[in-house]
Parts: sequence; C-alpha cells; structure tokens
Amino acid sequence: MNELGDGTRVVHSVSGAPGDPFGAQPVFASAYHLGGQDYYGRAGNPTWRALETALGSLEGGECVVFPSGMAAISTLLRTVLSAGDTLVLPSDGYFLSRKFVSGMDVEVVEAPTAGPYPSFEGVRLVLLETPSNPGLDVCDIASLAEAAHAAGALLAVDNTTATPLGQRPLELGADLVVASDTKAVAGHSDVLFGHVTAASAELADRLREARTVNGAIPGPFETWLVLRGLGTLDLRLERQAKNAEALHRLLKGRVAGLRWPGAPDDPAYLLAARQMRRFNGVLTFELPDAAAVGDFLSRSELVSAATSFGGLHSTADRRAQWGDPVPEGLVRLSAGCEDTHDLVADVSHALGLN
Repeated sequence: MNELGDGTRVVHSVSGAPGDPFGAQPVFASAYHLGGQDYYGRAGNPTWRALETALGSLEGGECVVFPSGMAAISTLLRTVLSAGDTLVLPSDGYFLSRKFVSGMDVEVVEAPTAGPYPSFEGVRLVLLETPSNPGLDVCDIASLAEAAHAAGALLAVDNTTATPLGQRPLELGADLVVASDTKAVAGHSDVLFGHVTAASAELADRLREARTVNGAIPGPFETWLVLRGLGTLDLRLERQAKNAEALHRLLKGRVAGLRWPGAPDDPAYLLAARQMRRFNGVLTFELPDAAAVGDFLSRSELVSAATSFGGLHSTADRRAQWGDPVPEGLVRLSAGCEDTHDLVADVSHALGLN
C-alpha cells in the first residue's frame, strides 16, 4: 500500500481494538499494581505513550512528551550539553533558548537562519529553527546535518512552525526534533505542551530518564487534549495555509517586509518547497510603528492580539514588545480557520486597504 495521506495518518495515529474507545483516554493514576509496564506516575503513563506513539510515527523517530515546549527544549539542552560545550543557535529563533543557556557554562555561537554558518568543528549541538520565528527564514537541514555530523556534532531542529506534517527533519538527517505542541499540534489554544523526537533510541532513553529525574512530566488530561487536537491537524493546516496564501496576495506590495515561505516570490520558497511537505498559516509583515499595529488590531473583528500561533483563531503579535530584535511594527500573523473571504475582508478593512 502507498503511504497514507496526512488526514488518514493523524486520524488513525492511535489504533484501538474492538471494544476500545476511539483514541486513547486519560489515565490519571499515580500508582499501579506492580508487575506491568507502569509502576509510578512520574515514570510512565499510558496516555503519554499513546501520544508519543502518534507523534513518533509522524516524525519517524522515538518521541518523549513534556508539559511545555520550554520543558522540552530545556531538557534537550541539559541532556545533550555539558560544561564547556559549544552550541550553535540561529540569530532568529526562540529567545528563551538563549536565556536558558545563558545560565549554563556553554559557549554560544549565533548564525543567521539562512546562513552562512560557521565551522562546526568543536561544536556539540547545532539547534536550528526553520522556518524561523518570527522572521520565517529557512535553512537547509540536510546540508547542515551533513556538516554537523562530519564535525562530530548533533543537529536538532525546532519544528514548531512547520509541524510534523509540514516537515520531517529526521528524514533530512537531523538527530532530534523539538516542538511546542501548544501551537498547531494541539491547535485550540487551551493547553501547554511540547515534545522531543529522537532518531536514536539511546537519545530518547536519556531524555526520558531526564524527564523522570527532573519531574518535567505532562498531565494526563493535557496529554489527551493534545492527542485529540492532533486528529484534526491536517484539516486545520489546510485551511490555515489557504488563508495565509490569500492574505499574502492581499498584502503583497502594500506592506513592508512581507514573508510567507509558501509564496513563490518569497526568498525562502525554493528551499522551503524542496524540504517542506506543505506550508502553514504563519506570515509576517511590518507596519510603520507600534501605534499602527495597535490601530490594525483595534479595527479588526477577527484577528486577536495574542502571543501564540497555530490555533483555530487568527491572531497577531507585535514581536518587539517581547524584546525580539525586530522593527517596532513587525507583526507575526497566524491565520486561523475562519472562512477565507471573511478573514481577507476583515484584514483589508482593518489595514485600510479597501
């Protein structure tokens, strides 16, 4: 049989036997009768394993889940890095990753997402974010993985923006994938969550042990919410990408700094189209200043101010307010699942483009 489509894969990512419910249910136990796979709630949970199986099957590796994206990435960094190691980070990427490693005895080397990258000699870990957030630039995962491995380094990819359906970094040579499932995977703006998927079972075991020791464990109910949201990821991404494409057409030539890797005229398009399986609903653009962003949001009836993305509702975030080194008027807009015509009309009105 040919590979199943994305919709089929996410809907059937957790299989059940006759008489079982559709989808795994939350198991709340903290203690178990000894003799089975589970013995204590901090070490294992059937609901975790159901979601780990689902995400691992989508990404082609062994998944370990965490209570937030930050818990996932900080556990990865603590597990892989030791005092004196060197870490390569993209200059456009999640700011808390930098803040976290600033408290470690680790040398940090930054490079633009699209390169050029320094030599990886002596580097322990290369942590990429592609498409980057909020700049939406793209780097060549396969070539950077090859260079990292030739130098004896590990390569990890923050895949939050792309999602497991949009990009499969492990197939491109990455050793690890990390993501905030708070965003598109859960998709309903009602849960914090994250995961790391490793190509190596040994690395996954180390991450799982670190989770147990540090107590960075997700709640069963939150895990179930992510599992439930995952089943509609394909449908949501399809509408979000359609809406982003329509908004890109609306905004092209009318705002500065417009980026969406799915647009053929975007600087990242050729590389993105080669290594991504599909695009999503996040785009960025610049308005003249913070006041212009405030006016846009106050006039919009469908786009809410929120510092997250990937949910059902369209949201916009002025990234400079959080300290990102970007222009004051840079907007990261996450296209939601509204009707395309309605969303385009609303943004057009809110920006005075009518």
